[in-house]
Amino acid sequence: MQLIKVTTAALNQTPLDWEGNVTHIQSAIAAARDQGASLICLPELCITGYGCEDAFLSVGVQQRALQVLLDLVPLTEGLVVSLGLPLFHGGALYNCACLIADQQILGFVAKNQLAGEGIHYEPRWFKPWDARQVSEIEIQGRSYPIGNLIFDCKGVRIGFEICEDAWASHRPAHALSQAAVDLILNPSASHFAFGKQEIRRRLVLESSRAYGVTYVYTNLLGNEAGRIIYDGAALIASSGKLLAEGRRLSFADVVLTTAIVDVDLTRMNRARLMSFQPQQAHLTANRVAVLFSFPDIEPETVQNKIPMWEHGPAVKEEEFARTIALALFDYLRKSRAKGFVISLSGGADSAAAAVLVWLLLKLGLDELGTEKFLSKLAYIERLAELKTAEQILPRLLTCMYQATRNSSETTEQAAASLAEALGAEYLRLDVDSIVEAYTDIVSEAVGRDLNWDEDDIALQNIQARVRAPGVWLVANVRDSLLLATSNRSEAAVGYTTMDGDTCGGLSPISGIDKAFLRRWLNWMCETGPRETGNLPVLDLINLQEPTAELRPQNAGQTDEQDLMPYDLLDWVERAAIRDKQAPVDLFRMARVEFPEYAPAQLEDWIERFFRLWSRNQWKRERYAPSFHVDDENLDPKTWCRFPILSGGFEQELSEMRDLL
Repeated sequence: MQLIKVTTAALNQTPLDWEGNVTHIQSAIAAARDQGASLICLPELCITGYGCEDAFLSVGVQQRALQVLLDLVPLTEGLVVSLGLPLFHGGALYNCACLIADQQILGFVAKNQLAGEGIHYEPRWFKPWDARQVSEIEIQGRSYPIGNLIFDCKGVRIGFEICEDAWASHRPAHALSQAAVDLILNPSASHFAFGKQEIRRRLVLESSRAYGVTYVYTNLLGNEAGRIIYDGAALIASSGKLLAEGRRLSFADVVLTTAIVDVDLTRMNRARLMSFQPQQAHLTANRVAVLFSFPDIEPETVQNKIPMWEHGPAVKEEEFARTIALALFDYLRKSRAKGFVISLSGGADSAAAAVLVWLLLKLGLDELGTEKFLSKLAYIERLAELKTAEQILPRLLTCMYQATRNSSETTEQAAASLAEALGAEYLRLDVDSIVEAYTDIVSEAVGRDLNWDEDDIALQNIQARVRAPGVWLVANVRDSLLLATSNRSEAAVGYTTMDGDTCGGLSPISGIDKAFLRRWLNWMCETGPRETGNLPVLDLINLQEPTAELRPQNAGQTDEQDLMPYDLLDWVERAAIRDKQAPVDLFRMARVEFPEYAPAQLEDWIERFFRLWSRNQWKRERYAPSFHVDDENLDPKTWCRFPILSGGFEQELSEMRDLL
């Protein structure tokens, strides 16, 4: 029986942070060594960070990454370690994994399948490697092989799939299996999306079963570069059995996941597979013989405890709470801002943003403890002197309620009560006089009094815009990040005021639809994460009908009257934008999905959506950076491209009207 202790390391890296990235890699190698591991798999492009974007094309970045690799080689005594970096070879740049054994570089495996859809743009920088080719690359006078290599460590064979390689139909695993590889390492930079972890589990389990291997999967962790969040997912499986699953969405810089692999058992299980036909193996030329023997170890039980929330009844709500809290924490410390400022309206959107900052603190303190948590924010003056969440939160979160004559007592009470319950600093400003001053100045300039019959939208917008300078001023005074509070449903139809509720340097909820946000706030009110508990004060928010409160109170303004029911709006958005359904087809589907509404009403709402969608692309282009949390994002910079000027679906809408 040959046993190998295998470790994955999820790392919270930052693009081009050479010192920080190296420190995390060194910590991972040292911790894995302390645990008795002999094989360590680190994430894709962990040396540079995955999100370097066009900086990958800098010769200086490429050269520095290679030098960092060489500097790390001496740390691998007695270990096998995989490291990811960009590598320039033959006139092209490749996304590579380097395998090092006992202080010797063995070779480089280049990624075959590049991620080029959704938020990923790898083909902009990298070339895909031709799986049939093996080449030599010279580094400081020495030649190393590069290609789809098989590393033979005195009989233990190791191969690679790099992230997207495993998700493609023509994946390296098939050829590796036929070549009797024992372990396949998958260093990844796989972005977080709701429900994706279950897909990963199936991928890793089925890969290990179908190919008769031990499959080792690791991932990046945290908000690496601003928009994309990595959950640090780590999975180790053998012959269809899950050996270990790592903790996700950790606030730590390094998270190890370890398993004991029985190489002989894996081989015996592979020998039983009808699909295993070793005589078909054609990768002999790709094999790299290694004078390294894995040390003999005794059987032991390795504990990898998975939090209960991973399999609970509210996984999506839990994922949202933990993902955005971690993303905000990383954004705060990596941008070196000194806190957050939110224009708290008393409604659902700004309440959600404030609660997420509260979760950042509560979850971070629970996992890291006060000392370690505050050490990550050591650049904030005098923060380290504080001891409790109640002392820390008002330093990190300032909430402002800005009233006009159209604001209600209900929303003001909700905003004040929420800020108090969270422990945030609370400021109240009355901006009605500023609204009136602008209205009077413009009325005089245009030669008539502005009024609600003729100037409805303009009079609504000036109230929202007047709130921006004050909250920006407070954010500047506090050297803090101003959080915009517009959601994805509003982004779809432009139901937001540019330079009003969209003002901010970061928009943490603009990737989330309003229907889910309201459901999540109810969950936070009643349940919440185990580590934090619930927030009953959110009842004051949840019982309200969503309203912008920009028209006079006697108008009874509500969001759904201005737009359409939110559940319908979100369904239309997905069908129209994600699934690219034409208006006429969408109308036919809507009559089946929403029989409670009259066909004429559905037609009116669908037409309203397409007109507003087309008219407001310019607004989506101007949104502050947002977090990507699902595969239905509307961010034109990372996911959903649409022309600013277009025909607006006029012909298609005419065809839909003809059905009535």
